[in-house]
Amino acid sequence: ELFVREEVDYHDLTQWYDSAQSSFLTSTIVTPAASTITAEFGVESSILSSMITTIFVFAYMFGPLVLSPLSELYGRQVILNSAHAVFTLSHIGCALAPDVGTFLTFRILSGFGGSVSMSVGAGIVPDLFVIEQRGVANALVATGSVFGPVLGPLFGGIITQNLGWRWIFWILLMACAVMASAMAIFAPETNASVIVYQKTLELRKQMGRQDLQSGYDSDKDMISPRRHWGSLSHAVTRPWKMFFQSPLLLILCLIVGLVSALLYTLLTTTSSIFQDDYSWSLESAGLAYLGLGFGSLVGLVLFAKTSDAIVSRLTKANNNTFEPEMRIMTAFIPALLIPVSFFWYGWSAYAHTHWVVPLIGLAPFGFAQVGLTASAQAYLIDASGSYAASAVACVTSVRCLFGAFVPLAAPSLYENLGLGWGNSLLGFLSFIMLVLTTIVYRYGRSLRRRYPLSAE
Repeated sequence: ELFVREEVDYHDLTQWYDSAQSSFLTSTIVTPAASTITAEFGVESSILSSMITTIFVFAYMFGPLVLSPLSELYGRQVILNSAHAVFTLSHIGCALAPDVGTFLTFRILSGFGGSVSMSVGAGIVPDLFVIEQRGVANALVATGSVFGPVLGPLFGGIITQNLGWRWIFWILLMACAVMASAMAIFAPETNASVIVYQKTLELRKQMGRQDLQSGYDSDKDMISPRRHWGSLSHAVTRPWKMFFQSPLLLILCLIVGLVSALLYTLLTTTSSIFQDDYSWSLESAGLAYLGLGFGSLVGLVLFAKTSDAIVSRLTKANNNTFEPEMRIMTAFIPALLIPVSFFWYGWSAYAHTHWVVPLIGLAPFGFAQVGLTASAQAYLIDASGSYAASAVACVTSVRCLFGAFVPLAAPSLYENLGLGWGNSLLGFLSFIMLVLTTIVYRYGRSLRRRYPLSAE
């Protein structure tokens, strides 16, 4: 037997390009237009109005569970390109939708296709980057999930006010078509096993050696396991197995899920609060997300600059032995800032202070949601090895489950408790994330050894 092994080694510029490209194909740009859309369709329901945004997140929940393991089996490129095509074309259906049912159907397709960027993008990071570079790489991958939800409503309000809500989707169609085409043309395959398999096929043909195998092929089967339904079934069920077999993964899912629930609660209510309490126009209401956006930007920059540096310093102090739990150090301050942000935002809005006070009060949450999410994802990628995409798929799905359904209770929460105590309740509940973060940091190593995330 002849084994062929190949190491993935791309130029640094290509590494950054691939990782950044996988970040920017998702959006909550439709949020400010939700009431306009439901009014045009003759729907009078606050829940359906929230679903205009959250149904996308709901579909985002299922995509990673299918697309991430398939990318580990068939390669990143074919899955990315196929999902991007679905995501891009779904905007046509949204723009032409004659009723709310059709609109929500295409939003589901959009969420399913758009989910590939976050989940498969996480798998690209260990494909291309060594541990010392993954902090910055994770920050790049997170840009779409960070700035799409926060800055999308700003542009959505402007477009809806000046061109109408349907133009949101025509503009998305054009932008996504350019991005998807560029990625299809320029982004190479990064999955090492697929690259080596393709090279092995070429050598079999050139040398006339059908018995030729690579180090990724089965010793007992001369045909790639990718051609067997058993391998396909195994790949698709892998995220579920990881979820139910690893308590550590469950804890990380809860952390990221709670962050997402709080984020989408703010995203689906903030613009209406500023419109109702501060008499802002639809176009101006998008500016209410600037506090979140600024905080998210600061969080992203600081995480990118500090994550790798902290890991490098802790590794040296640990006899040059790296432990994934070192990534969690950047999560503690964010976990403390989330309740601060909700108390600040809630009571300042309740007291009708100047609009700048609650707007700035959202900035600590923007900073914190980036720090917690990026830290958890970086930890998961380092701890789960070659199955990072499947592990991140679990977290992404739970994140979307929380983000899709918890915000539906927000109107009733604020109606019954008011902005002050309603947001205070969310602030008190958010202390759970500090407890969970501490558990991961202190007991993560022993949990990993007993329930390995990288195991089949």
